[in-house]
Amino acid sequence: MAARTGGLILEARALHHRFGATPVLRGIDVSVAEGEVVGLVGPNGSGKTTALRLLHHALVPDAGQVLLDGRDLASYRGRERARRIAVMAQEIAGEVPLTVADVALLGRVPHSSAIGSTTDTDLRIATEALDSSGALHLARREFALLSGGEKQRVLIARALAQQPRALLMDEPTNHLDIGSQHQVLQIVRERGLATLVVLHDLNLAARYCDRVIVLADGIVLADGPPREALAAGLVSATYDVAAERATAEDGTAQLLFRGRGPSPEGTD
Repeated sequence: MAARTGGLILEARALHHRFGATPVLRGIDVSVAEGEVVGLVGPNGSGKTTALRLLHHALVPDAGQVLLDGRDLASYRGRERARRIAVMAQEIAGEVPLTVADVALLGRVPHSSAIGSTTDTDLRIATEALDSSGALHLARREFALLSGGEKQRVLIARALAQQPRALLMDEPTNHLDIGSQHQVLQIVRERGLATLVVLHDLNLAARYCDRVIVLADGIVLADGPPREALAAGLVSATYDVAAERATAEDGTAQLLFRGRGPSPEGTD
């Protein structure tokens, strides 16, 4: 998979963050270029979600800087920032019943001049977003009653309706069946947005990401094309698992795993 090399949209330099006395990130650099899909992977507790939250100003770094289109992220006002960065949450907060169309229209809120106002332009953009994510046929359904895969398509539509410069996604394939996992990531790839996606599944990262950043203990262990960043030796050491490199029929590098069991009796 060839990386797409547009100009940098989102860049973090030497980010440090701690919770209390515990350091979570220790000087990491992260960047996402125009049209690039970057996977952020690593073991539980490696700092992936913290990094993502720093990148959309839900957290403020203890040290370091985040730049959006070359400008300090902290200098943007809230609505201005929301017009440029879409964050794909796992669920809609609260218990108010919303239709799929309502959820997609939430993506237009940062662009609205008045709370509760919906223009013809908003409706057109939300409709196009639902169509692009394959969820237009669900428009009148209640969001809470959808399947996991359907919800993710709708949340992608909400992000697209926001018309952002960058898309940040935290585990968008969690709790989805295999088919839905691939469908969701394929939709994201086809949109061509500067995208940073936190993933647990390394083979999904290898297949759908132009570049992969591997985090462990708050530092970057690797940053590069999947074939390089997800080297079997590095994955084995980072995840404490025996990993072997394989190649799918279409040439995509994939990994095979087995647990590190006790050595057979009589061997070292």
